[in-house]
Amino acid sequence: MAADIEKLKAVEQQLLWLSCWTIHNANHVRPKGEGDVKVGGHQASCASVVSIMTALYFDALRPEDRVAVKPHAGPVFHAAQYLMGNQTREKLENFRGFGGTQSYPSRTKDIDDVDFSTGSVGLGVAMTAFASLVQDYVKSHGWAANRPEGRMVALVGDAELDEGNIYECLQEGWKHGLRNTWWIIDYNRQSLDGVVREGLWRRIEAIFPAFGWNVVRLKYGALQRSAFAEPGGEALRDWIDRCQNDLYAALTYKGGAAWREQLADDIGGKAGIAELLARRSDDELAELMTNLGGQCLETLTEAFADVADDRPTAFLAYTIKGWGTPLAGHKDNHAGLMTEAQMESFRTQMGVTAGAEWDRLPATGDTGTLEEWLDGVPFFSAGRRRYAAGPIETGGAVYLDDAIQSTQAGFGKILDEIARSGSPLSERIVTTSPDVTVSTNLGGWVNRRGLFARDARSDLFREQNIPSAQKWGFSPRGQHIELGIAEMNLFLLLGAAGLSHSLFGERLLPVGTVYDPFIARGLDALNYACYQDSRFIIAGTPSGVTLAPEGGAHQSVGTPLIGMSQDGLAAFEPAFLDELSVIMDWAFDYLQRGGEGDPSERTWLRDETGGSVYLRLSTRPVEQIRAARDEQFAQGVVDGAYWLREPGPNAEIVIVYQGCVAPEAIAAAGRISNDRRDIGVLAVTSADRLNAGWTAARRARARGHGSAESHVGRLFARLPRHCTLITVIDGHPATLAWLGSVTGHRTVPIGVEHFGQTGTIADLYRHFGIDADSIVAAANELSPGRPIGLRARIA
Repeated sequence: MAADIEKLKAVEQQLLWLSCWTIHNANHVRPKGEGDVKVGGHQASCASVVSIMTALYFDALRPEDRVAVKPHAGPVFHAAQYLMGNQTREKLENFRGFGGTQSYPSRTKDIDDVDFSTGSVGLGVAMTAFASLVQDYVKSHGWAANRPEGRMVALVGDAELDEGNIYECLQEGWKHGLRNTWWIIDYNRQSLDGVVREGLWRRIEAIFPAFGWNVVRLKYGALQRSAFAEPGGEALRDWIDRCQNDLYAALTYKGGAAWREQLADDIGGKAGIAELLARRSDDELAELMTNLGGQCLETLTEAFADVADDRPTAFLAYTIKGWGTPLAGHKDNHAGLMTEAQMESFRTQMGVTAGAEWDRLPATGDTGTLEEWLDGVPFFSAGRRRYAAGPIETGGAVYLDDAIQSTQAGFGKILDEIARSGSPLSERIVTTSPDVTVSTNLGGWVNRRGLFARDARSDLFREQNIPSAQKWGFSPRGQHIELGIAEMNLFLLLGAAGLSHSLFGERLLPVGTVYDPFIARGLDALNYACYQDSRFIIAGTPSGVTLAPEGGAHQSVGTPLIGMSQDGLAAFEPAFLDELSVIMDWAFDYLQRGGEGDPSERTWLRDETGGSVYLRLSTRPVEQIRAARDEQFAQGVVDGAYWLREPGPNAEIVIVYQGCVAPEAIAAAGRISNDRRDIGVLAVTSADRLNAGWTAARRARARGHGSAESHVGRLFARLPRHCTLITVIDGHPATLAWLGSVTGHRTVPIGVEHFGQTGTIADLYRHFGIDADSIVAAANELSPGRPIGLRARIA
């Protein structure tokens, strides 16, 4: 059915007005506090995409489609939602204020129907490709059979194409046969600091087809195409094609008279041009020259409707930054704001009467028939489009009985046991890894569950009778998605899969693995995934200088601090398999939580809301300590710490460790206990959760809960004031150094602060001072009493 262009133009006008007014109100109308500055503009950025968003939301899209809106187009998105009754005036009036609509669309902070949060440029774009892959995964496994497939759509700023993760995503999409993905590029040729380089469109039209995409160039609007059919039209088209971006922008800003003078000077002598110009007033000429494809509803709706297949498609939509406003074309318009006088003139131009600025339809004339038409817009017909999915039972902790083992190997064995069980949990786990599947111990899981691809592919090595421990067969029922070496892609895929319950109505439990130091390579995408409240497990392994022979490039130092500081991510670093078993069982449940309510008064953590989980693991085999495997042990592990060795009433020293340095801590405690009283050993499984509970309890006390006490506060309450804490971790010492502040104990933090190097574990532990001798030496130096016997250092 052909688009109703007149109705769409009315909506376009309203979205342009509301988005610009929202920004103006935030800067010029709403009162500000002392010292506050203007909150920013982006009226020009909104204006450049208003036609695209009108054509998308009010014509092309269907409820099953999902959209990532470029960050600076947020006000247009909110205006569209306001128009359709999904956003409030109060929130719009408080745009960029506390409790108001967010600067950039947010799934978790905004009340309207945001599919993908955006903000860090490039990530929302790539997210749509991985969401499409997840949709294929869900469909291939026989789920959501009654729901139509949707298109994953991104509105892309042309400057976002500078982001490297875009091209990493393109390559990964090609590998997996990406489909049902649209990227609409707002090609306004102006970025924050200047004008986009000439000829970028040629690179776009070369790169995308190389990865299997269609490219649709939307350069000329309907008015321009009509003018090209007039005498002199070919000369005009040729001039437009040859005009430099900065000149085109400058003439747009200067207006019709400037266009007329420039065209007359450059091509006025060509046949038909003088007459073509003479037939148009200055205003009409300016309208013609700014009628680019991305500002033309006829062009946009026809182009969107013409796509009849599921191939990924990039629309190169030429636009004018600031289109329809006094800011159009100016080189400084990125964060520009209309002045009070300009806004008043703009209000009159848009037909908005004074006092009606916030009316839903003040700029559209005949509101009655438009209201009726809006009620039938397909995209909004289903109401709020977020799904929910029921919980998957975890089945309880999978305990292992290995006498000596590493946590990385234990992680793989637990997943293998789950895969073998055939439980409901095993059916919903999907694993992924950036080309480190085998070296992070996912091989057993993959052998049992297979690799995912829409089209089955056999393992040719096995067919050729070549011995291998790996079974690398691909099928639509496989449960491992293999990625290339790009950590940004890993976290974007985890982010998309971890939203499957909301986007597609089917619960997935994503598990990713990556070498621990390379979490930093994907950190922006990890933060982005957590900001969306996506749910996944990420295992960073191997970690620390314990990966001794690999050297400093593969040895992580600061990742425990990343785990502590990242919102939406509960970080753990177990030393023993029993701890890991408890954590993984808890994690699969924690991923599925979405409840509201008050924090637990036992820990003051917000566990009822759920989140994602980070496991920092190691390849170091350690002798296992058999735990009681009871509820008390499990609770201590989940809460973040438990006493491995209870301190006595006169404890002089407590050794606090996290992770695979447990043997050093235990050995040191045994040696120190010969010369110091009541030594305690605290096994920390999560400095993150200990710290979060401690700070949350302090806030609770400030709010009137005078008896609020954290888990770590209760653990340390029994320690005498003279007790010294020695903390040790194969990571940055600041991870545990804060523990002295809990109840005021002197603390000696031991850890790694500098890049590692090659060597043996013993070499590097001694070099960085995290071996048993170093712990004993610290105790000897800082605790009063007779000298503690030191073992001779190993040469």
